[in-house]
Amino acid sequence: MKIRANGIQVEVEDSGDVSRPPVLLVMGLGMQLIAWPQALVDALVDAGYRVIRHDNRDIGLSQHFDELGVPNLALAAIKHKLGMRLHPPYTLIDMAKDALGVLDALAIPQAHVVGVSMGGMIAQRMAIAAPGRVLSLTSVMSSSGARRLPSAEPRVLRAMLGRPANASHEAAIDHTTALFRLIGSPGFPLPEAELRERVRLSVARSHHPAGISRQMLAVVADDRASALPKLRCPTLVVHGKADPLVPFACGEDTASRIPGAQLVGVEGMGHDLPPGVVQRLLAALLPFLKSATAR
Repeated sequence: MKIRANGIQVEVEDSGDVSRPPVLLVMGLGMQLIAWPQALVDALVDAGYRVIRHDNRDIGLSQHFDELGVPNLALAAIKHKLGMRLHPPYTLIDMAKDALGVLDALAIPQAHVVGVSMGGMIAQRMAIAAPGRVLSLTSVMSSSGARRLPSAEPRVLRAMLGRPANASHEAAIDHTTALFRLIGSPGFPLPEAELRERVRLSVARSHHPAGISRQMLAVVADDRASALPKLRCPTLVVHGKADPLVPFACGEDTASRIPGAQLVGVEGMGHDLPPGVVQRLLAALLPFLKSATAR
């Protein structure tokens, strides 16, 4: 369903009894709400939670911002390396306001917030901006944005900055499948046919590479590290020890900056959510949410 949040149109899925404690799931860079594995959503609903998912701005069925142009990511990378200030079309703070606007539109005063990758960064920004709204924070395969943290492996960076062979959906599926295979979990590999089908469904629902570029610049331009020590909400950090896109050190850094944060490292987990990773995530997440709800 479409709702108006923070002044823009946002696509939302709302699952479970509205009287139950709400859990807001925030997806990562270029990923749509359908990227949340149904097994994870179902497990949360079965555990007694109301689960809200949304397409972030500029992706999926939410409002796009093509009028803002396509940023030059190569130039932005050079400026970032030189310590120069970047000027993204919008910021992660704007995206956090979108997510808070989703809660407003659904008349939800407080929620547990779970974010993966860029979604974890947005979740951190929500907790910084509106600590009274965030019952708990779960940051998965994400980062504080601190400048000296290790970056993605060079082969992954090359793949992310690469382009499909042509403008067809089939080329987009080929390109995205290859990227996901590169960043996927070596300990929990998805069969090629299943991975390709996931990508195909995503491309068929919405294919908007310009939005991904704008989101990427928002990620690079944001640094939350100095604000994280001020957080007081219960926090869980889950990170793969085999993540080639956002190295495990980034998860360690995030957890070290947030007082009382619990860090769970997962052997064999890369930068995706295959069934084996979902099981391990739920094993940490469900007791954490139960404890945070009780508090």
